[in-house]
Amino acid sequence: MTQEQTGIKAALFQLISERGAADIRLLSSALHIEEPALRPLLDDLCREGQLVLTRKGRYAYPSLLGLKHGKVQGNRRGFGFLIPSDGGPDLFIAPGNLNGALHGDTVLARPLPGSRGECEVQTVLVRANDFLCGRFELDGPDAYVTPDDSRIHMDVRIPERDRGGARDGQKVAVRIVRYGGPNRSPTGRVVEVLGMAGEPLAERRSILRTHGLGEDFPANVLDEAARVPERVTEAEIAGRLDLREKTCFTIDGPDARDFDDAVSIERLDEGWRLGVHIADVSHYVRPGSLLDQEALRRGTSTYFPGLVLPMLPERLSNGICSLNPNEDRLAFSCIMDVNTRGEVAAYTITPSVIRSKARLVYGDVTRALETGEAGALSPLMPDLREMRALHDVLSARRRERGSLDLDVAESEIVLNEQGEPADIRRAEQGLANHMIEEFMLLANETVAAHARALELPFLYRVHEQPDPDKLRDLAAFLQFLGYSLKGRRGEGIHPKALQAILLQSQGRPEAGVIASVMLRALQKARYCPEDLGHFGLAARDYCHFTSPIRRYPDLFIHRVLKAACAGRDAAPYARNLDERARQCSENERRSLEAERDMDAMLKCRYMLSRVGEEADGLVTGVTSFGLFVTLENTVEGLIHVSALDDDYYLFDEKRYLLVGERTGRRYRLGQKVRVRVDGADMAARRVEFSPVRE
Repeated sequence: MTQEQTGIKAALFQLISERGAADIRLLSSALHIEEPALRPLLDDLCREGQLVLTRKGRYAYPSLLGLKHGKVQGNRRGFGFLIPSDGGPDLFIAPGNLNGALHGDTVLARPLPGSRGECEVQTVLVRANDFLCGRFELDGPDAYVTPDDSRIHMDVRIPERDRGGARDGQKVAVRIVRYGGPNRSPTGRVVEVLGMAGEPLAERRSILRTHGLGEDFPANVLDEAARVPERVTEAEIAGRLDLREKTCFTIDGPDARDFDDAVSIERLDEGWRLGVHIADVSHYVRPGSLLDQEALRRGTSTYFPGLVLPMLPERLSNGICSLNPNEDRLAFSCIMDVNTRGEVAAYTITPSVIRSKARLVYGDVTRALETGEAGALSPLMPDLREMRALHDVLSARRRERGSLDLDVAESEIVLNEQGEPADIRRAEQGLANHMIEEFMLLANETVAAHARALELPFLYRVHEQPDPDKLRDLAAFLQFLGYSLKGRRGEGIHPKALQAILLQSQGRPEAGVIASVMLRALQKARYCPEDLGHFGLAARDYCHFTSPIRRYPDLFIHRVLKAACAGRDAAPYARNLDERARQCSENERRSLEAERDMDAMLKCRYMLSRVGEEADGLVTGVTSFGLFVTLENTVEGLIHVSALDDDYYLFDEKRYLLVGERTGRRYRLGQKVRVRVDGADMAARRVEFSPVRE
């Protein structure tokens, strides 16, 4: 929005505030703007939900008409919730009150008088689902597509002329051409046949299409990438801090191909000098270029088992931008003098040039440090031992201030040559992983504090206080398990109170469940132009600085920092900063959802070959319709309440229990159970278990 449009918008709001409502004729006259010129702005404000056009042709604030603006969160059982934009409590939407709104749609809804937290959708402002994937099904002469996303509760009707050659049981991509209304399905057109439902390739394509993720870069972006030089020139090095003689190296996973960060260390009299050297992607990806536009559109790299969708083309991500060993590379260095209490006493943030001395692997470094058997790492062991010592100091300081270490199990899915899941196991993180994580956290905090001190236009990584309602629910859950959450006066809580619970539960069967429930009670981290702090890390300042090859916010703040280092005005970077933060946060969520969907699909595929097998698991979810059980290998499945056929089970919502009416048998969170694998629903991406009783 231009400065002129911003001024007109402010004047519009002032007039409407004074009059309560106004038609376009009055607004046009008062602002001295012709109606045809004013109408597009009014239309945009209505689409955004900032204004409402009443039946009498007058513009008013939604709140004046008793309406709530927000997004619909759907449910597979047909109802939904309104997530209000103003941060207020969620409102329930009964199936008959959705009025054609689907999951993700932005709507205006009217709270129902006399109800307890219910509303009815009045107007759909922005449709979220003009494109979706699902299973094509024939029903006599009619055809429908059942969406993969079970939160979209309505099938899409497909007229005969728009079926695109799809056959019954195939997975297809559909473009919605007409939305439905109350009790009326939307109508769509098949735009791509992805393969037979259930086949790995078709399921993978479906996930990529659903989330708008492309495997290939546009030709013009690849052409621009091809013009990026493959070698660093002396002209590019001029004016940079030359660290090529410094011993620095990368430590990453065995399959990593793009190396964002290298580290170096020196022992000082009163601590250490830690160097965190980050690939200077901003030198090669210039603002407004085709590469920049594509990177912003993707927002982040997305990682699937056996497949990476990078933010930047391979020529950059694995080539000139990657801190490959024994090659000159342009970097952005954050060099910190850290005392023996883990405090940064002094720092330098500057463009640099480095030459990584080695490409190390987490597992090798962990084994060398824990066993003393260095092997090929012998020349670097003095540095690695100093890094371990610094890690211990930093980790202790972070724990002391209350930082949360939520040990939620992550999966490692191993594929065979055919792309089928051959093994699933719990991903292990060793000392080397934690060591590098501590160094990156310190650099991110140091850079964020630096930006705040200079009042730079910036994208901070913020994590706000938990919602009070969710906090109360968490406290009740913990109390049932025998834990007391301290310090809940008012609406705030210190992360130390949650940290105490995590420490208390360590080594107990319910530890993983507590970490998962606690994680769900916390806010989602996001990008923001304001430095609001990071609750989970108990950090005053935090940002993402260390991964510009795979995250756009890091690339953006490198540009801001570089301008500040050169003494240039960074003010131009403040334009549209709120919108950029929102877009980066949404792209991150899209990527995470796609990764979760892919993992769920592969886990279903894996468990299909294990139908009939028995395994021990832990109850990680209790609902009115059954129990969610997680196996040691991280696969989660559902014991539907109908499979608990030894009794009629009642759901105790407050205590997270299923209780047998006749036998009194109880199933609760954290309880160990033995299960049999009954099947896997590929459409719902859900594994099905039944209990094994002695």
